[in-house]
Amino acid sequence: MVQTVNRSRLFTGCIVSLVATAFGFAVRGSILENWRTEFQLTSEQIGYLQGAGLFPFAISIILFSLIIDRLGNGKSMAIAFSLHVLSAVVTLAAPLMLAGAGASPEAVAAGHKAGFTLLYIGTFIFALGNGTVEAVVNPVTATLFPREKAKYFNMLHAGWPGGLVLGGLLSMAFNNINTSSLPGRAWQWQMGLVLVPTLAYGFMMLGQKFPVQERVAAKVPYFDMLKEFGAGSCYIVSFFLVAGLNQILLIAGVPTWSLTTQLGIALVPALLFATYVKSFGQPIFVLLLLVMVLLATTELGTDSWIADIMHSVLGSATLGTMFLVWTSLIMFVLRFFAGPVIHKIGPLGLLAVCSGIAAIGLMWLSSPAAPLALFAAATFYGFGKTFFWPTTLGVVSERYPRGGALMLNAIAGVGMISVGTIGNPAIGMVQDQQAVTELRQAAPDLANKLVVSRPGLFGDSSAIDPTLRAQVTDPAQLQLLSTIDGHSKQAALGKIAVLPCTMLVCYLFFIAYFRAKGGYQVQHLVTEGVPGD
Repeated sequence: MVQTVNRSRLFTGCIVSLVATAFGFAVRGSILENWRTEFQLTSEQIGYLQGAGLFPFAISIILFSLIIDRLGNGKSMAIAFSLHVLSAVVTLAAPLMLAGAGASPEAVAAGHKAGFTLLYIGTFIFALGNGTVEAVVNPVTATLFPREKAKYFNMLHAGWPGGLVLGGLLSMAFNNINTSSLPGRAWQWQMGLVLVPTLAYGFMMLGQKFPVQERVAAKVPYFDMLKEFGAGSCYIVSFFLVAGLNQILLIAGVPTWSLTTQLGIALVPALLFATYVKSFGQPIFVLLLLVMVLLATTELGTDSWIADIMHSVLGSATLGTMFLVWTSLIMFVLRFFAGPVIHKIGPLGLLAVCSGIAAIGLMWLSSPAAPLALFAAATFYGFGKTFFWPTTLGVVSERYPRGGALMLNAIAGVGMISVGTIGNPAIGMVQDQQAVTELRQAAPDLANKLVVSRPGLFGDSSAIDPTLRAQVTDPAQLQLLSTIDGHSKQAALGKIAVLPCTMLVCYLFFIAYFRAKGGYQVQHLVTEGVPGD
């Protein structure tokens, strides 16, 4: 008997798989302070960990986009499941690297470094699994619902904020219960629970028949997909992959490449690709890739840091996590109602409106205020960022279906890798430098004792050394450092606001461009039904 596509179960399984990826993302974000203390990490190192949770996503999503039609969605999801399990195991093992009581300072430092390395590797593997998941669920959703792509992409990606809410609530529960009777660390138990939604999506996907991808069903040749993607897109993707490799070299302590060198290295695969396909690709898609860099940092960069920033501002880990939970809950609810809004003002109009709202929300969040006022600002920002990611995927899928899984997943991959390699470390570096500036102004002598210079992604940068800071015992100095922490971290949000402002200008340009061409028109390859159904 021929097995048919179970559209409902398959789509639900796709949503649950995104819940699992976001659940792990939220848990990692909420335990950053635990890692900072236990492994003596700087804000820039925290930024590297956050980056490792994002940029390897691009490696797997782009790789699988090239081979997924041949490998198959079922096998790809099995690989994602295995990577998620392995990630949890490696991360849980990190404390085993720490030196024991009475160890020499050198041994302690080596233990911190080794522990950080395992945290980085575990987070890296987790991101590979996330990219593999999205390499499957995006084209599957576009194929299941070819007539309402933007609507169902928003519903699919409600799984992401849904997972953030569940992970955030779990973290708050652990922050408010006595875990001293449990073996190991409390954060290890939180990491272990990441396996629950992982097992759930593994069960739902087990034995399911997947539809034939839209491009394949329409018999659009593989080479035509590559031409649609083009050398211009290949260069942008190649640059961010090189930037990701450069970050790995930095973490490993070996010489890294300058920005000019990275741009030059990225030219090699782009030129080879251009020689093969003889096509620049779709110019508007190339511009959308660049805008995605700003979008991803605005949304994911802020999500990565918001719990940690508000923890420092308000002095409460629970309140800090609540900011991520609250904005994610807003996104989860609204994404199920994107269809009527898109029908009314169009996907590009929605993206333009959201950019303006997000910019205002971030500026508001960066201003000192009482907790209730900050939650009001977070509400505004949450509304703004809700439709960014899935609506962009809808635009790409609607306008460039001949680009198949490659173009659809490449834009998601560029978003993840750009915020991982540049966005998150940059936000961390801004916080470090702001803190150093304020400390030097308020207490020059203390700054001379605590501030160190170290190599970073953007060259040598100054930061307050966490090991030296831990030796400070004077109450007045501790209070000063705490105040500076909150202010410097919060100020970074205001600097992020320039990104959605730039996005607004870009989306207005796209709207004007399509109007000059006769309007935004959805391109269809499959007229009706589910290919392979």
